[in-house]
Amino acid sequence: MSEAAAPAPPAASRKAFLFIIITLMIDAMGIGLIIPVMPDLLTEIDGGTLGEAAIWGGILTTLFAVMQFFFGPTLGSLSDRYGRRPVLLVSLAVMAADYLVMATTGLLWVLILARMVGGITAATQSTASAYIADISPPEKKSANFGLVGAAFGVGFVFGPVIGGLLGEYGTRAPFYAAAALAAINLVFGFFVLPETVTDRTRRAFTWRRANPFGSFAALSKLPEITRLLILVFLYEFAFIVYPATWAYYGQAAFGWDSGMVGLSLGAFGIAMAVVQGGLIRWIIPRFGEHRAIIGALAFNFIAFFVLTVLTNGIIALIFVPFTALGAIITPTLQGMMSRRVPDDSQGELQGVIASSKSVAMIFAPLVLTRIFWAFTDGDGIYLPGAPFALSALLMVVCLGVFVTRRRAQSLSRS
Repeated sequence: MSEAAAPAPPAASRKAFLFIIITLMIDAMGIGLIIPVMPDLLTEIDGGTLGEAAIWGGILTTLFAVMQFFFGPTLGSLSDRYGRRPVLLVSLAVMAADYLVMATTGLLWVLILARMVGGITAATQSTASAYIADISPPEKKSANFGLVGAAFGVGFVFGPVIGGLLGEYGTRAPFYAAAALAAINLVFGFFVLPETVTDRTRRAFTWRRANPFGSFAALSKLPEITRLLILVFLYEFAFIVYPATWAYYGQAAFGWDSGMVGLSLGAFGIAMAVVQGGLIRWIIPRFGEHRAIIGALAFNFIAFFVLTVLTNGIIALIFVPFTALGAIITPTLQGMMSRRVPDDSQGELQGVIASSKSVAMIFAPLVLTRIFWAFTDGDGIYLPGAPFALSALLMVVCLGVFVTRRRAQSLSRS
């Protein structure tokens, strides 16, 4: 057996951390970068109407999420066995090639397969999160996981903006840009990313645990993990109300055009980055993780309720950035779970968390958009904010699950 790897010096750790954050930003940007040109690209390839392109676009989004669900634990388990470095670097190489395929193909079935491969490579967020868990002391895990959300927030803001600008040069330009970003980051990671998995933390790879069902069954035996994963799923389901319905909600409730929708989403994304990348580092030490989660759930309930009944677009635009103040929940839950899982299962845990989010991404848009349709497309009550009412209700459920967990924990100690 080889000797365990020595800890990386601080400067190297900072560069590696920067690489991880850039990788997560590219994951988010890669998704948003191609959104503005997808309608034109799909009509160009398929030759159908815009409505038919929207249907294919929905299929591509669902397949992307399904691949993330199934392969998050697989890549996480592979990184527990073979190391974070090879999984991340190989995934970036495949991602760059995948974007080049999408940039050059004229066949719909190739585009579908390429988007499925893209879902697999984007599942490396579980490996990137495991890397952060490896290099973070226990007391800083939640705060550092907040940077994961901040990276996605920044990518969420700039991806569609850059994609829209590049789309002026053709439907393929954003794909070439995404491929270049992945390739440049691959080279950067090759030189700055040390391995964090050592002989002490390496775990044998088994297919039984390298799938979302097997991984969940294994991790659910650990104290409190199941309840915390349920919280992640419920919160993500509620939170998806923003990307799933916001564009339609803004138009129906306030008469916003696409520019105003983009401006509001940009403000929200920037606010999320500030909260998860900065404020969380002040909130957690000051209030503690448990009180921070309870406060964030209460704040999210208020935000969702206000958006349910709000009718003034100017107030909505001012209010939107403040809704991001409740976005500390997921990174805080990640930190809590990471401390309860052995070092040799960090990749597996992050894979299961990613799969939980993917399940929410698969089903939440279907439910939330259906509710929006029911309250805007008929002779009944006209309430564009109805999907936010469901999200508010889910915050109450989350609070019940979390408080029950704490009560059960207190009783077990008495």
